[in-house]
Amino acid sequence: MSDSHTEPTEAPEPAPPTAAGPAPQPDAALAELRRASVGTLIERMGIELVEVGPQRVVGTMPVAGNTQPYGLLHGGASVVLAETLGSYAAALHAGPDRQAVGIEVSATHHRGVRDGVVTGRATAVHLGSTAATYEIVVEDSMARRVCTARLTCLLIAQRQSS
Repeated sequence: MSDSHTEPTEAPEPAPPTAAGPAPQPDAALAELRRASVGTLIERMGIELVEVGPQRVVGTMPVAGNTQPYGLLHGGASVVLAETLGSYAAALHAGPDRQAVGIEVSATHHRGVRDGVVTGRATAVHLGSTAATYEIVVEDSMARRVCTARLTCLLIAQRQSS
C-alpha cells in the first residue's frame, strides 16, 4: 500500500442542502467555525482551518507547542487535529438544527515529526442521516503521512444552551 495520493484538481462542488435546510456557504461556514474556535483547545493548539465542507475539511497545526517530552509531535495532538476536522465536517453535514457528537475515534501513528506544520484532511467515508464517518490523514510539511485517524459522529437534534 502506497503513502502517495493525488489531490483533486477541480474545486469541490457546493454541498447539497440537508434535510435540516440549505447547506452553509463555504466562506460563511469557515468564518463561523473560526469565530467559534476562539478560547477553545482548537485555538490553544494553533489549529487553523483552511477549507470546510461536509465532504472535506482541511486544517493545519504547528508542531511547536504540541510536542511530547522527547520533542516529537504528541500523538494526542494529532488526534485532536483529526477529531476537530472530522467533527466540523460532520457538523456541516448535520445542518443548522442538528449537531454532531463524536462517538468513536481511532488513530494510527506512522512517523514522528519534530518541527514545522502538519496538515490534516478529513474526507467523508459515510454521510448518513444519523451518523457520519470520516477518515483523517495528517501529513508533515513534506507530504509524508504522520497519522491516519477515523472518526464517527452521531448526528442529533441541536441542544439548547442552559
